[in-house]
Amino acid sequence: MRALLGLGGNIGNPRVAMAGALVQLDEWAGRVVCVSRLYRTPPWGLTDQPDFLNCCALIDAALSPESLLQCCLGIEQGLQRVRDIRWGPRTIDIDLVDMEGERRDTAALTLPHPQAHRRAFVLVPLVEIAPRTQLSGRDATAWLRELDVSAIRAETTDGNWWRETA
Repeated sequence: MRALLGLGGNIGNPRVAMAGALVQLDEWAGRVVCVSRLYRTPPWGLTDQPDFLNCCALIDAALSPESLLQCCLGIEQGLQRVRDIRWGPRTIDIDLVDMEGERRDTAALTLPHPQAHRRAFVLVPLVEIAPRTQLSGRDATAWLRELDVSAIRAETTDGNWWRETA
């Protein structure tokens, strides 16, 4: 199954953390098919913190949605992700955004991600690699047209940045 993941971070060296996470995902969870450019984005939710680096990745997942989520959480933990402040600074965040139309609504996992369609830091890189992804009843491109993206800046010229960093 194809899975769309959103990755981000804003403390330490998030570029290195995301590249390492993508390498681990490629080894443990399935083949990384493509990765968006890397984007510098303003913080969302809790705004008094450094800007984030964000990207999205499309993988051919060899795991169920629940197992993929556990894999992502394990990678975050290995990269010293601390969950102490909601929407706060972090070394890495890996969100399972969508998994080929799979639907989940449990305490541990909601698919598709319930807030992805409201977050420009997710939609800009997601639309780059999978513009027709359906989120909350509409394609991601349509949702993106309704958001302010003026503060989002591409940090890389293509999606190979993670291979060069790792």
